[in-house]
Order: sequence, then C-alpha cells, then structure tokens
Amino acid sequence: MDSKASDNILDLQYFGEFGGVNPSISDSSTYTFISAKTMFDTFEGNTEGCYLYTRHSSPSNLYLGEALAALEGTESANVYASGMGAITSVIMQLCDAGDHIVSSRTIYGGTYAFLKNFVKKFNVNSSFVDITSIEAVEKAITPQTKMIYCEAVSNPLLEIADIKALSILAKKHKLPLVVDNTFSPLNITPGKLGADIVIHSLTKFINGTSDCVAGAVCGTTEFCLSLKDVNNGAGMLLGSTLDSLRAASILKNLRTLHIRIKKHSENAMYLAQHFEKDGLRVVYPGLGSHPSHAQMNKQMDQEYGYGGILTIDVGTLENANALMELMQERNLGYLAVSLGFYKTLFSAPGTSTSSEIPLEEQKEMGLSNGLIRFSIGLDNDIERTYRVMKNCMESLNIIKTV
Repeated sequence: MDSKASDNILDLQYFGEFGGVNPSISDSSTYTFISAKTMFDTFEGNTEGCYLYTRHSSPSNLYLGEALAALEGTESANVYASGMGAITSVIMQLCDAGDHIVSSRTIYGGTYAFLKNFVKKFNVNSSFVDITSIEAVEKAITPQTKMIYCEAVSNPLLEIADIKALSILAKKHKLPLVVDNTFSPLNITPGKLGADIVIHSLTKFINGTSDCVAGAVCGTTEFCLSLKDVNNGAGMLLGSTLDSLRAASILKNLRTLHIRIKKHSENAMYLAQHFEKDGLRVVYPGLGSHPSHAQMNKQMDQEYGYGGILTIDVGTLENANALMELMQERNLGYLAVSLGFYKTLFSAPGTSTSSEIPLEEQKEMGLSNGLIRFSIGLDNDIERTYRVMKNCMESLNIIKTV
C-alpha cells in the first residue's frame, strides 16, 4: 500500500547547518569551487551535489523540490518564481515552432492567454475543448499535437478532469499529460493517476499565507533536469527560478498543508450544502448535484475532502459586486483574487482571473457575470460564518426572507 502524501512530506527530515530543526537557508546568488574542473563539469551538468548559480538551483530550492515531489509522488520537482513561470517553462520546453496543444477550455486566465495569444508568436497553436469529454479531446489531437493540458479541478467552473482516462488517451497518442493541480493539492494526486507532469501555483493552498508568489513543476528526474539545462532549459534560460528565502518559507508552510486542506474542505462542504438548500446555484464537487461528483469520488483522497473552492451564481454582476463588498465590510473575508488564505477570498472571475477569455467564450463555457468564486477560509465557527453570509444575501434580496 502506498504511503500517504502527507506522510511522505513529514518523513523528510533535514538538519540545519548548525543542527537546527529547519534546514539552513542558502542566502547566496553564486557558489565557489575548489577546482576549476568541477566548475566546468557543473556547467556541463555532469556533477551531482554541486551548486553553481541560484538561477540554476540552490540547496533551499532543492529541499522544497524534494518535498513537492513527495507530495505528488513524482521522481523530482523544480520550483519557480510564480505559477506562470512553471506553466510557461513546461510549455516552452515541450513545444517547438509548428506544434499544437490540446487544452481544457476552462483554465486560469493567464494560462489561457499564454496558450491562445503568446505562443502564436512562435507558431504554436492551441485547441480548447471540453476536458470532461474524452471524445472531444481525442478529436482535437492532430499529428502536430505535443501535449494534453488541463487542470485537475478547473478554474473557475470547477470541472473535474478524468485524469486516468486522459492518461490512457495521452499514452495511446504518445503525448505527455500535463495537469495543473493548484486547486486540489492532497485532494487529488494526478501523478498517481497517470499524469506525466504536475504543475502548482505554490502561491495558493500550498503556501497558504498569501505572502509570496511561486510555482512548481513535478515530474521525472530527466524532465526536471532538462528544464535546468544551461544550453536549452526553459526554466534556466527564461530566468524564472524561485528565490531561496521564499523557498525556505514555503517549505515550512507545506508541513501544515494536510491540516489546512481538511479544514478548507470541511468548511466549504458545510457552506455548499446549506446554500444549496437555500435555493442558490452552488457548484462544489462535494455536492451530488455537481455533474462530475462521481468522477471526483473515484479519484480523490477521501481523507482530505473535496477542496476549499466553491462558486455561487447570484444572477448579475451588480449582485455579485454588491455582495462581495458587503461581505468584506462585515469581515467575512476579502474581495481579492487568489486562494488558499486563512480568510475567505472572493472574486467575480469573469471580470478578474478569467477576464483574458473573450466574453463570447465565457458565455459558451457557462461563465456568467453573476458567478462568484469563493476560496473558503479556516473559520473555526463555520456556522456563524454561514449565518452572517446568509444575512448579507438576504439584505440584498439574493436569498428571499421567509
């Protein structure tokens, strides 16, 4: 029986330089060599355990990388200065001019913009499909396709990818399956379900304190080393390596991820169930009304629940804005993008994190102006939170008082 990801992380143990319980932070941009030949060998990638330059790697980054590989059950992991730094490095590493990408239609707006607009400069084209339809994904594959890209739980519509089925399809066509698991660390482990590369925005749940921006790529040792190659590694040459001080900070926060995810999930489930009973249009993978509820049950780790993200459609952008402003005024959380914070964060994706997607495409995929994305916080008294949130909705006639 495989050990749990949380145990894999907690089993990692490092001594600091002076015996500290936290590993020492490598606060250097460059590293010295006793031998000139060792420097040459390190440039050529032929030396294990030697550090050259922090843009290439550092001890602090490697510690965090080992913990993230343990989290996702992969051979290795690299860390980056942002989630987009991780995403763009993978895409640029795998694709050449003339290549093609099959992507989920509902993905983070920045990823959508990169795939739709930016890579066209390099004659790389993308097709956006309903990732929940294996038939639609296969139909979009061409001889030029170089990868299948999706999010395990999509941003912001919370569509659930069937990672096992996508993996079988990807292997059939000899393509890598790349999965962004930002919304569901511990809830879902894509690497164990067949994903070849797993990406995270560490900014969100994994760090959990909304005080830094970072990303990660988890995969084979061979692929992670290719990203750091001094001659043609996209991670190395695009300069998106994470700062060592931030890597050390994220590693400390990662150790409590298993506790936080359980509470995020518990609170989100409570609110989703109660607001659905109140007649609101709630989307949450833990609800039987979610179209992919059964699929989520098949591939999730039940111990960690269904995640901390839910959406509520309040009909209009005016309703959404008024509700978010009122909830912030009543200290229920913050009108802010991002997720995974100890306080609840809420935003209207159509005018924020998904604004890069044209309005006609938003409508086609079911992203309405009245949709609010909630990243549910770690509130100890979730019943009180529900009562105050419901009162806000009643005062704006979003929920009708009896």
